[in-house]
Amino acid sequence: MDWLERLNESINYIEDNLGSEFRLERAAQIACCSAFHYQRMFSYIAGIPLGEYIRRRKMTEAAFDLHSGEFKVIDAALKYGYDSPTAFNRAFQSVHGISPAGARAEGVALKAYPRISFKISIRGDAEMNYRIETKEAFRIVGAKRRYPMNSEENFAEIPKFWGEMNQAGLFPKLCEVMSPELNGVLGVCTCMEGKDFDYYISVASDKPLPDGMAEYEVPAATWAIFECVGAMPKAIQELQTRVVSEWLPVSGYEYADAPDIEVYPEGDQSFPGYRCEAWLPVTKKK
Repeated sequence: MDWLERLNESINYIEDNLGSEFRLERAAQIACCSAFHYQRMFSYIAGIPLGEYIRRRKMTEAAFDLHSGEFKVIDAALKYGYDSPTAFNRAFQSVHGISPAGARAEGVALKAYPRISFKISIRGDAEMNYRIETKEAFRIVGAKRRYPMNSEENFAEIPKFWGEMNQAGLFPKLCEVMSPELNGVLGVCTCMEGKDFDYYISVASDKPLPDGMAEYEVPAATWAIFECVGAMPKAIQELQTRVVSEWLPVSGYEYADAPDIEVYPEGDQSFPGYRCEAWLPVTKKK
């Protein structure tokens, strides 16, 4: 079974469990990646966060059930995993614009979100320069912030974090402890089980941990390292989306259980010719 088939099998699992207890870890296991990378990969390829997709699909099916007249509102709420009618009512209205009770009326307008099916189309209209490297484990130090796994929100929130740290004077302090073996400020998404991940603005370092900073051991791994050219943050975000949706499906590799890393050398990040790197942890397909 190839990468795309496994991804679609995970969608089958989601659809089969809309009315029962969905387990993120099981969906990720079917797709042969970590829960962290599964959520990120889903968001990049589908263009919608995994949690939002599941919510829309549940409310689509709930509308069918209620409109049929065979379900009470409380029964539909329990079927789709809501402990209270209030929470179910809120979710239903956010999708359909009316209450669950109102969905029973004849002629009422409802929304339907069909199940997703992944069919990757490789555009090939722009090159991607990359290399494959295996690296030993290394330590990073810097500022850390925890985020929920929501790619659309994080596209805005993580750049804000960089701006805040710039205002706080973090970068000169990082340069004082930076290892010469890996020259640049690093953006590191660490793999977390569950719905959150930690993002570090950091440098590789073997010096004592500075006051007020956090540290993390990046595990030994093989990385697909992509060159990124363009103004930040738009260029790196567009590259990461292309890597997952265009390169990964046909590369002969799949996600490894290690962090995603961005490497930002010194320079004007608003310049259209600015160059940095995006590191994707990979392993050969089995």
